[in-house]
Amino acid sequence: MKQIDQLAPRIVQQLAVFLENKPGALAAVCDALAGAKINIFGLTVSDTTDHSVVRMVLSNTERAIGIFEEHGALAIESDVLMIQNDNKPGSLSRIAHALSLKKINIDYGYLASMPSAKKGLLILRVTDAKKALGILKKLDSE
Repeated sequence: MKQIDQLAPRIVQQLAVFLENKPGALAAVCDALAGAKINIFGLTVSDTTDHSVVRMVLSNTERAIGIFEEHGALAIESDVLMIQNDNKPGSLSRIAHALSLKKINIDYGYLASMPSAKKGLLILRVTDAKKALGILKKLDSE
């Protein structure tokens, strides 16, 4: 049986959840996820005047969709790349160049790491996730 490299780049499901832009809305979402033992691996929040779009990568997307439906929150699922990358200057540049050479656009992304961490987590929404994954796996082996 082939072992899966848990650190390798991979395609995962991201949820975009539309919430009211008011104090406590995100806390309620986090409470519901915590109550269901669903971990948040990545999160970004974009706001407008009346609502926020919360994009998140979770440990159990299917279960989370059910929770959001129960609470009347709209959740849209999409494929994104989850990449563990080196926390050093040029890491994102290397990835962006490799994708651009193959005409893959990065629609948006978010990443985070502690300054002292050796690795960070990068989430990218790209125009062709499967093709991008192949490119990144080759990049990892170089």
